[in-house]
Amino acid sequence: MEQVITALYQAKPDHYNQTDRLLFAGFIQALEAGQIRACEPVGTGWKVNQWIKMGILIGFRMGVVVDLPWSQQKHFFDKDTLPERIFRLEDGLRIVPGGTSARVGCHIAPGVAIMPPSFINVGAWVDSGSLVDSHALVGSCAQIGKNVHLSAGAMIGGVLEPIGSRPVVIEDDVFVGGNTGIYEGILVQAGAVIASGTIITASTPIFDSVRGEFLQRDPGGSFTIPARAVVVPGSREMSKHRGFQVYCPIIIKYRDAKTDSSVQLEQDLRAVID
Repeated sequence: MEQVITALYQAKPDHYNQTDRLLFAGFIQALEAGQIRACEPVGTGWKVNQWIKMGILIGFRMGVVVDLPWSQQKHFFDKDTLPERIFRLEDGLRIVPGGTSARVGCHIAPGVAIMPPSFINVGAWVDSGSLVDSHALVGSCAQIGKNVHLSAGAMIGGVLEPIGSRPVVIEDDVFVGGNTGIYEGILVQAGAVIASGTIITASTPIFDSVRGEFLQRDPGGSFTIPARAVVVPGSREMSKHRGFQVYCPIIIKYRDAKTDSSVQLEQDLRAVID
């Protein structure tokens, strides 16, 4: 499949035939089943599978905009190759009524809970035990690990192009607070806590107050939030304009028993309310 999709992506044909569409349908099924993924753990790091992004982009190229009726009163208009994904009870998910939508080609493991309204895009991976809360976004090809809590309003950015760019990766047991934004290939390692209102991008320096230094960028130009780091919104003084401040996320500490108990309390309260 990888070789055929790569060749088709590079060829950029003017017309896609039925064989091409059958190939894409099998590709989407493999993504949903978790047999293939856009970005995967390799050793101590993560590997971007460029051909997966190629396959998704082929779907956009070959698709035509059609009427996708959601109900008698509401219609959507999108590419026929990438409609809304339809789930079944046997999928083992908890999807609360209220406007949640997911595109075909996303992998959502059994045991995931999704609160309304949320959106999960094509190529995304959400692993077991995770919660996608209200008004949360999981962008295209974003990777969400096991037992991750995406609080209300959390924006997890995705990426399709450039095809070599790493999507946002949230590893296991991470807590992401409400109204946060994590974009541009940020890797959040296992057990980290991102406080409510924190915005993390590849263009915003991140200061580790525990170690007294700014994080260094990855080879791809983004940042890795260390395992069990607790990150809060902060600011730093502008070097050329004293008295003015610019935004700067700050690692204020690394998780301890007090942090663990606070996060557990939040999760227990959510479990009761939800």
